Order: sequence, then structure tokens, then C-alpha cells
Amino acid sequence: MAASAACSFFFDAEPAGEASMPALDACALCAKPFARDSDIFMYRGDTPFCSEDCRHEQMQLDAVYARQAARRLQRYTSGAVASRGHQETRKVSVVS
Repeated sequence: MAASAACSFFFDAEPAGEASMPALDACALCAKPFARDSDIFMYRGDTPFCSEDCRHEQMQLDAVYARQAARRLQRYTSGAVASRGHQETRKVSVVS
């Protein structure tokens, strides 16, 4: 009996230094608690949602965040290229 209690305690403990996974007790978006017999809609492998609507809303938010990040990256890289081109033109000397 003591061995099984120690074993369950061992597996319940979270490894030190690792990010925690979302628990399967509430929706990741609206925080609505799950009933014992309720359906759980998963997204990205480990994120639980209470309904297809909540999961779809999270998917749309992720798409918006991805587009914004792509735009920021594009602006950053195009700005870096433009500034490099500007610096190169300053270094060119004209002989008269």
C-alpha cells in the first residue's frame, strides 16, 4: 500500500525547471471548468477547450498573431536592407 502511494506521488510531481502543460480541468480560453463527462476539444496537441467555438476563436487569434509577427519581421528586414544600402552610398567617394 505504501509503495503505490509513493508511486502516485512521484508521477503527480512536476519536473523541476520544465514549463507546465495546461491542465485538463478548465478551458484554456474562457476558463470554464470541465464536467466529468464533458467533451474536450484539443488544439496544438495539449491545449484543452470546452467547445469548438472556443477552439476556433483561439485558432483565429493565433492566425492574427502570426500575421502580425510576419509583418514585423518583414518591416524589420526591409528596414535593415534599406539602412545597409544607405550606409553603402555614404561610403562611396566621388573623385573630381
